[in-house]
Amino acid sequence: MGRRDEGSAANGSGAGASGAGPGAAMLRRSLWLCLCLCSSGLRIHEYLYFQVLSPGDIRYIFTATPAKDFGGVFNTRYDQIHLVPADPPEACGELNNGVFIQDQIALVERGGCSFLSKTRVIQEHGGRAVIIADNAYDNDSFYIEMIQDSTRRTADIPALFLLGRDGYMIRRSLEQHGLPWAVISIPVNVTSIPTYEMMQPPWTFW
Repeated sequence: MGRRDEGSAANGSGAGASGAGPGAAMLRRSLWLCLCLCSSGLRIHEYLYFQVLSPGDIRYIFTATPAKDFGGVFNTRYDQIHLVPADPPEACGELNNGVFIQDQIALVERGGCSFLSKTRVIQEHGGRAVIIADNAYDNDSFYIEMIQDSTRRTADIPALFLLGRDGYMIRRSLEQHGLPWAVISIPVNVTSIPTYEMMQPPWTFW
């Protein structure tokens, strides 16, 4: 199955471990966060964090990675903003729900066109930013490096890559609750939150 996008390098944040209880999993995630903060090779500023506020069953802090060489940055912190799944999900052309994306953040799915093309589509519909989830729904640890395509086009809004498992769980929760969007806070400064208070997705190895 062919996929047209510009992601290439994958950053493994760690493979999921088996045979451990919830306490051990939380300890592993806490240790991994410590490594992020302390290691010279992997720094926390390479990641951006957002928290889902609603629906409540996915009220977790999620990790995303900014595009490498296109898109803007978050100059404003949004305490509450809508995260709207694009329709169609790949967002490679005109959107059926574009009116709901204006002044909000779009959740789109990898595939069908380049990361830059998706970002431009959301920008043209008035979106403040785009979060592009991997279309491999079992991906809970590997981040794709989103890079420019060969068209020499540009985009001004922030573009973030999200693990496929995280994107799937967010969309599934919205479908179960019959909601058109989630409410999120972005970006979240995790260095100001004590580790024990960090609500990390239980399905993801942090």
